[in-house]
Amino acid sequence: MKEDFYKYQAQTTPQPLAMEISHARGSYIFDTTGKKHLDFVAGVSACTLGHCHPRVTSAIKNQVEKYLHVMVYGEYIQDQPVALAKLLAANLPENLNTTYLVNSGTEAIEGALKLARRATGRTQMLYAKNAYHGNTMGAMSVMGFEERKNAFKPLVADCFPINFNSEADLQKITSETAAIILETIQGGAGFIQPENDYLKKVRQRCDETGALLILDEIQPGFGRTGKLFAFEHFGIVPDILVMGKGMGGGLPIGAFTASHEVMALLQDNPKLGHITTFGGNPVIASAALATLQELTETNIIAATLQKEKLFRKLLKHPLIKEVRGSGLMLAAMMETPEIASEVILACKDRGLILFWLLFEGRAIRITPPLTISIDEIEEGCKILTDVLNTVKAR
Repeated sequence: MKEDFYKYQAQTTPQPLAMEISHARGSYIFDTTGKKHLDFVAGVSACTLGHCHPRVTSAIKNQVEKYLHVMVYGEYIQDQPVALAKLLAANLPENLNTTYLVNSGTEAIEGALKLARRATGRTQMLYAKNAYHGNTMGAMSVMGFEERKNAFKPLVADCFPINFNSEADLQKITSETAAIILETIQGGAGFIQPENDYLKKVRQRCDETGALLILDEIQPGFGRTGKLFAFEHFGIVPDILVMGKGMGGGLPIGAFTASHEVMALLQDNPKLGHITTFGGNPVIASAALATLQELTETNIIAATLQKEKLFRKLLKHPLIKEVRGSGLMLAAMMETPEIASEVILACKDRGLILFWLLFEGRAIRITPPLTISIDEIEEGCKILTDVLNTVKAR
C-alpha cells in the first residue's frame, strides 16, 4: 500500500509521515501493524468527538439507508441540513441566523468574501499578516504568508495586509473596505490570541466605516476553546461567521453564516450567486448535526477548559518556553524549529501523534479530540515529557 500511496496519490510534501492506517476509535489511531497511537491532533482539529463517535456513526448509517445525494444545494428540502442550520441559529447571536452549507472551510471563505463584496458594493479586503484561511485562489489572496503565495500570483486584486493586534492598523479600514477577515485566534501563526480588546476595536471601526467583519472560526469553532465559537470570549459578533473542520465530526464540511437579509443577496442579481453541487450533502449534514447536538446537550465544551488546565499543569519542562492557545487548541513552543520537529517525530515513534503549525516552526500542535479523557491526557503528556527529557539530555 505504501508503494501505491507514493506512486498514485498526489503528495503535499516530499516527506509525508506515511503511517498506514487500519482503524481508529475514540482517541486512538491504529496502524496496520496493530500499534495504537494516542491522537493529540484530531485530524488537525477536525475530529471534535474523537474517531468514530457512536452518535456520529449512527447518524451517518441512518441517513445512508435513506438517500445520499439527490440535488444540487438549495433546491430540495432535506431534513438533516435544515435541522443543522436551525440548530446553529439557535446557538448563535440573533443576526447570525442563516447558514450556507458547503464542502470545506476554504470554500466557506470563498463564499464569505463574495458575500461581503455583494453586500457592500465594495472590493477592498483586509486581512492579517500570518493569517491562513485556506488554499484556493481567493483564500490565498487573504493569506498573510507571502512566501507561500508567490508561486501562484497574480491572485485576487484589492486585498491588503494589516498587523494582527495592531490598533494603529485599524485606520486602514475605510469607507472603501468591503470587509476585514480575521481568524478569531490565529492558527498557523502560532495560536495567537487577540489582546487589549482588539476584536472590540475592530468591530467598532467596521461599524464606523460600513465594512463587514468576517471571522474565521474554521479551527477554534465547535467547542475547541471552551465556547461553541471563540468569538464568544471577546464580547463581539461578526457580520459573517465562517466554520469548518470540527463541524463534521470527521467528515468534510464548511459553512458561512450571516443574517437572512445579507445572505439573501446571493439569490438574485445575479441568481445563483454562490452554488455548490455537494454542499449540504445529507450524509455529511447528519454527521454535523449529531456532532452539534452532542456538544450542546452535554458538558463536553465546559470540560474543555478543565482539560486545558491539566495540560498546562503537566506541560512544564525546560524545553517548553510557553504554552499558547485556549481550551484544547494549544501549542507547546520550543526554542527552535529543529527541536520541535525532533520531538514530534520521536513522539510518533513512541505512539503519540503530534503535529506542526503552518507558519510557526517552533510550535508543537496539541489539539486532541474534545472527548479525550483525563487518563489519556496524562498518558500522552508522560510520553511527551519523556521525549523532552531525552532531547534535553543530548
